[in-house]
Amino acid sequence: MELPDDSEALKAMVRSLLLEHDAEKRRADDLHIENLRLRVELDRYKKWYYGPRADRLQSAGDLAQMLLGFAEALDRKPVNSGDVPPHTEPDEELRRVKRRKGRRHLANFENLPVTTHVYELSAEQRACPCCGVERKEIGQEESRQIEHIPGRFERIHHVRKKYACPACERNGDNPRIGTAAKPETAISKGLAGPGLLAYIVTSKFAEYAPLYRLEDIFARQGFEISRATQSVWCGDVGDLVEPLYGLMANKVRASHVVATDDTIMPMLSKGRTANARIWVYVGDDTHPYNIFDFTLSRGRDGPKYFLKDYNQVLLADGYGGYNGVVAGNGIVRAGCWAHLRRKIIDAEKTAPEIASEAIEMVRALYAVEKQAKAISAEARLRLRQEQSAPVLTTLREKFLAWKEQLLPKHPMAEAMNYALGQWAELSVFSTDGAVPIDNNVSEREMKRVILNRKNSLFVGNARGGRTAAVLASLTSTCRRHDIDPQIYLTQLLTDLPGSPIGQLANWLPDQWKLSHAA
Repeated sequence: MELPDDSEALKAMVRSLLLEHDAEKRRADDLHIENLRLRVELDRYKKWYYGPRADRLQSAGDLAQMLLGFAEALDRKPVNSGDVPPHTEPDEELRRVKRRKGRRHLANFENLPVTTHVYELSAEQRACPCCGVERKEIGQEESRQIEHIPGRFERIHHVRKKYACPACERNGDNPRIGTAAKPETAISKGLAGPGLLAYIVTSKFAEYAPLYRLEDIFARQGFEISRATQSVWCGDVGDLVEPLYGLMANKVRASHVVATDDTIMPMLSKGRTANARIWVYVGDDTHPYNIFDFTLSRGRDGPKYFLKDYNQVLLADGYGGYNGVVAGNGIVRAGCWAHLRRKIIDAEKTAPEIASEAIEMVRALYAVEKQAKAISAEARLRLRQEQSAPVLTTLREKFLAWKEQLLPKHPMAEAMNYALGQWAELSVFSTDGAVPIDNNVSEREMKRVILNRKNSLFVGNARGGRTAAVLASLTSTCRRHDIDPQIYLTQLLTDLPGSPIGQLANWLPDQWKLSHAA
């Protein structure tokens, strides 16, 4: 190739080559970033399909570090001579069948109701086989067995006696007829008793059994109840407990910290299901209630309406819709470190050294939380100021430095942008001892909603979504207080219809548990 003698032509040629080189470099960078994105996406899908759900690094170095820590901890433990088995030949060890001695522990075994069966010898069997004299009882052998008695249907026949005054009737006056009263029912003139309603609600919203499965279970027990009828009954129960649901929601709005999250709840619509949403609002320890709310979209109007009178701390993920919720009403928004950690781990293979160092510093924050778990909010705040605040300062400087080293669209750079973009929210826990470091408490409730969604697939309409939110709030709060929801709901549906509105607070799950225990 001949080069021109003119210097300007040479400069133009060099500039052209430089531009082409820059364009090629940009294309190479774009391809590299696209390759990294595809790898991150593929790893995410493979993890969802095959891998564990826990957020942990997968690099060999991290695994080696974990094994090293395990070995060091094992080495520090004292050796008990009783734990060392006697020396045996290899063949003998292989032949030996090791069986656990004694009965396995069964929780509440002694509290089960007892039915006693006594077995005796007949008169013929008591005769001594040697001399024929009747043998006398000298003792007994006892053994125990656990049995399960399947549920059954029972028809309750209510007979209300009527009474009249015969003297008034003989005189031609009003006979003054009176009818004996029977307890009010959860469903007026309905066939379903409180125990049956409680069983359906518990199965659907605490054990995630869809109504069509309950229909089959009931049919096997000898009485078929269609899923449509069960759905109507759930709606009637939801209407009955709506005032209690409203009281629980007001209690949650009085919390210092409210944790929230949302997920899709498909709703039947023309042509295809609509992506409605269900939200959870978890109250703090002084207002221990979990409230679900159903909305037709993910717009900020849902949480903005629910939290319209709230002005304290809202713990949530990085969803931008919460910005409009907290704007101008005094709500402090707190961030979730579990979400940030997940983003770093998702991008680990694109920058393993950065991911390892970042996760190690996040672990340091969680180590402080483990120490502070059982102490008061004031003591927890002092501990966070002493130990967590310096880690936060260092970590922010690291994020800024790592961001400069990476291409703007690099997956790890996006994780850094996520962190720096809501650093104020992520730092709230270091200035308020009552604020958790992450939003896992509400995410756990969302997982239960997802289990129900996976089994039931969708809600039929907006009323069905509202019913699901109301009844899930009761069963979730029962789980929070270690209450059997079927026992609670059976008593609630038996007594609530006849209870005055002034005694509604007595039926809050935590208050009911206190009175029930007493």
